[in-house]
Amino acid sequence: MKGKYYILLFFLLCTNLLFAQNEKFTVSVNKNPVATGEQFEVTFSLNGNGDRFTPPDFAGLEVLSGPNVSTNMTYINGTTTSSNSYSYDLSGLREGEITIGPAFIMVNGKRLSTNPLRIKIIKGQSVPRSSAAQQGGGQADQLSEGNPADLSKSLFIKAIVEKETVYEGQQLNLTYRLYTRIGIEQSQVDKLPDLNGFWNEDIKNLQQQVQWRVDTYKGVKYNVADLKQTILFPDHAGNLTIDPMGMTFLVRQQVPSRDIMDQFFGAFKDVKYKVKSAPVTIHVKPLPVDGKPASFAGAVGKFSLETATDKTDLKTNDALNYKVKITGSGNIKLLKNLNVDFPPDFEKYDPKITDSVKGTENGVSGYRVYNYLLIPRHHGDFTIDALKFSYFNPSTGKYVTLTAPAFHIKVAKGATESNVTALAADKQDIKLLDKDIRYIKTGEPELEKASDAFYGSWLFFLLLMAGPFACVITFYARNKSRKNNSDIVKVKSRRAGKIAAKHLASARQQLTVKNTKVFYENVFKGLYGYLGDKLNISSADLDRENIAAALKSKGINDELTKRLLGTLDLCEMARYAPVTHISEQEVFDKAKTIIQDIEDKI
Repeated sequence: MKGKYYILLFFLLCTNLLFAQNEKFTVSVNKNPVATGEQFEVTFSLNGNGDRFTPPDFAGLEVLSGPNVSTNMTYINGTTTSSNSYSYDLSGLREGEITIGPAFIMVNGKRLSTNPLRIKIIKGQSVPRSSAAQQGGGQADQLSEGNPADLSKSLFIKAIVEKETVYEGQQLNLTYRLYTRIGIEQSQVDKLPDLNGFWNEDIKNLQQQVQWRVDTYKGVKYNVADLKQTILFPDHAGNLTIDPMGMTFLVRQQVPSRDIMDQFFGAFKDVKYKVKSAPVTIHVKPLPVDGKPASFAGAVGKFSLETATDKTDLKTNDALNYKVKITGSGNIKLLKNLNVDFPPDFEKYDPKITDSVKGTENGVSGYRVYNYLLIPRHHGDFTIDALKFSYFNPSTGKYVTLTAPAFHIKVAKGATESNVTALAADKQDIKLLDKDIRYIKTGEPELEKASDAFYGSWLFFLLLMAGPFACVITFYARNKSRKNNSDIVKVKSRRAGKIAAKHLASARQQLTVKNTKVFYENVFKGLYGYLGDKLNISSADLDRENIAAALKSKGINDELTKRLLGTLDLCEMARYAPVTHISEQEVFDKAKTIIQDIEDKI
């Protein structure tokens, strides 16, 4: 028998080794060579399951997005095979040949790597003279060159918003638009906007390259392209500033010449020109207090509400699914947990949240589904109360309350009931409660005569004096509490740590369910809210410079300030681009340690 066991163990070991040898980790590119500024995709593929993927260093390339992870599973003749891929959208910054180093991944304790990949980047064509001319017909060739000495009038970027006054949480479209009347040889992004004070959702562009068109601005025709389109949601009231977007262009500029042939055909030179869009200030109005319903939890936009249950008749300890679906346009991804009243006899689990949301030029729209798992613990007739959901409609400036119907649930008695709140029919049922309910004993009570030894004892006088002493202590504590709470600034400073702890607790919960974007949002809000309360800085003035100055005045060293600002930048960057060089757990630990260090020093 023992010999058969060893044979089986040897067979399984050989099988694992065979499968491990068949797993391959490869790299591919969708086009090679590519032009400067042209987008291309590099994909790392594994024909199996792995973990701890480590991407290479994309030096000399601009990472537009990634890693975009996809998994494919196939079931054929009883055998299941899976494959994983990690893709990046990249763009070349300058001409030449660039080598992308190997990527690494762990498979069954073995570290696999890809081969290096060489990408050849060639010189791109002049954008306005090629792409724009194709998009705009022959109109682009008829544009005049303008004044060569003043490039600011021939090439600039504008940040365009559909409105400059919105409500808190109201969605707002932002477009960075490029206007040019001269030839562009190359371009690269220097600085993407920080968008502090906004939650943002980028509008996905299905086209790999920007689409050029001819448009008129202040009576002058330009070649125009939309570089970046984003939907913003302001997270607090006040005057919020949209930061500039910076780019560097290599442009072909006409220069004067004494040569008659150059004067006839034109003499040109390539020059670098840096462009920044002008900052835009958005006036964010707070949501009105008058008429705000109790069921309002921050939803801004226009929504509809649906609820359903998968059954209305069941037995104790059976599962019941209660689904809430919220559909519409607005800040769907920022909705808070719903306040649903379930019968106390039902055991309730945290809802499973499913989002189907997309961002277009018309805004963010889609739906969110909350799936609640309920388990009734004893029999009877129950009612899930009608659910109320309120949102603020910025178009009308009013609150709207939606009401879903109530559900009547009939629960029959099952084999066992783990908890009961009503009287049972017989003693056998109560016996199942693990002796947490007892029957009242009957019969004559056994009473004893009180002793007189307590009167006049030291314990008697001690308790007699405890009353006046307690009154004095209470009076002193009340006056001290009033004095401490009279200074609002000190109260906010004392409570800053507790409020930050709530945000970090919410971030930990999002980390558990791997909701990365909301995790970084909660850490960012926790740090900013803590700093505003601790340092007595208003939301409108809460920026890097004011934070650093206030911390320095409190005696905080530069190293701690640098760690804090670096963590804030990391959380802000994670809103619009994936962060791969540091784990979410490390970010959480850093934020928690920073708050503890500041509390110790202030």
